[in-house]
This record gives sequence, C-alpha cells and structure tokens, in this order.
Amino acid sequence: MRRLDQLLANLGYCSRREAREWVRIGRVTVTGKVVDDFGKKVTAADVRVDGEPLDHPDGLLLLVHKPTGLVCSHDESEGPNVYSLLPPRWRQRNPQVTSIGRLDKDTSGLLLLTDQSALVHRLTSPKHKVPKLYRATLDGAPPSDLAALFASGTLQLDGEQAPCAPAELKVTGPLEAELTLTEGKYHQVRRMFASQGCTVLALHRARFGQLELGDLPPGEWRELPLDFFA
Repeated sequence: MRRLDQLLANLGYCSRREAREWVRIGRVTVTGKVVDDFGKKVTAADVRVDGEPLDHPDGLLLLVHKPTGLVCSHDESEGPNVYSLLPPRWRQRNPQVTSIGRLDKDTSGLLLLTDQSALVHRLTSPKHKVPKLYRATLDGAPPSDLAALFASGTLQLDGEQAPCAPAELKVTGPLEAELTLTEGKYHQVRRMFASQGCTVLALHRARFGQLELGDLPPGEWRELPLDFFA
C-alpha cells in the first residue's frame, strides 16, 4: 500500500501538491467513496480518478519499433528520444520508463521499454545471454572468413578488455548480413564489422529473444504482459 498523493505522483498523473488538491476537490475516490485524506494508505486497484481506474498501476512493459533519428537517452540535449513516442503521463512515471539496452540514433528496430528496474537488470545482464538479431547493410562484400571469426569468440575490439562472445553471422546478400549477439557492448555490431574493414550503412534490430516486430509500424508500440519474461 502507498500514500494516495505519492501513488498519483508516481504514476505520472500530477505532482504530489496537485494530487492533494485533486483529493480536496473530490476528483479522487477510494473504494467508491470520496476521500479527504491525501496521506491515506491505499491499494492502487481501489483508486479512481474522475471515475476512471488508475493507468497501469502495476507497471509497463512495451515493445517499440524504434525509427532512426531517436536516441534512447533521457537527456534532451542529445536530441529527440524514444520516450517522445509515449503518452505524456507515462513519461512522468517514477520509476521512469527506460530502455532495456539501447539502440543508437542511426539504428532502427525492436526496443523494449519498461519502468521495472529488476527486469532491466535481468535482461541486460551478460549472464542471461539473451540473443539479439541485427540486419546490417554494408558498404562492401564481407570477407569470406568473417563468419568463422565472429563465431570464434576471439575478436578483440579496441578499448575492450575481453573479446566478443561468439556471434552468429549469416550473409544474406551481396551487401546484406544478419548478426546474432548475446551481449551488448557499445556500438558492438558496427565496431565488429569495422574491425574487418566493413562499414555498416544501415542497421536494424529484428529480434530480441523470441520477440519480433511483426507488422508493427516504425514509431508505434504494443504492450507486453509484465510476466512475459517470467
């Protein structure tokens, strides 16, 4: 149970001061009754605002088709971000909605957003080895031995203490390739190809674990059950 004013503020409805005013003017009910105690300990399922149940009181887990041009940072100085795709109330939640891993500004594809910090930690932890499939367009044909090198687990990137974990490369066209990773070093896909003289011109994440985008358009999202990864 949580304080009523804190609950409304944490779910992004308003500030705690505003929540107290909402209680005072009767916009909030608990178990069907108008309350006058903004500090009352309540269960989220019992609360209504303007007669409506609370918005996702147990948390959010979203599958997003990230377009290029958006960053995964909350720092607005870095430019437009993926959180701008979400309803304003969700952007005010505390804990805040954040990405599970990141895609850089020039990479599109499947991205997970959540306000569940334990889930972020679990799915980004190297020990869980969640496979992620990327489709890359290159500036030239990849070397014939590239798949063997990436699979060997011996490729050492500049500035990294440990070599890249074994990764699966499939060449799907003259300038197209799919790379499946189980880790997420900084700009790893681009750096792996660049280390062997290949520049990535376009990059798209097509799969995260067993999740795929399907026909979800760029810039759109759909909800997943919070226990999806249980």
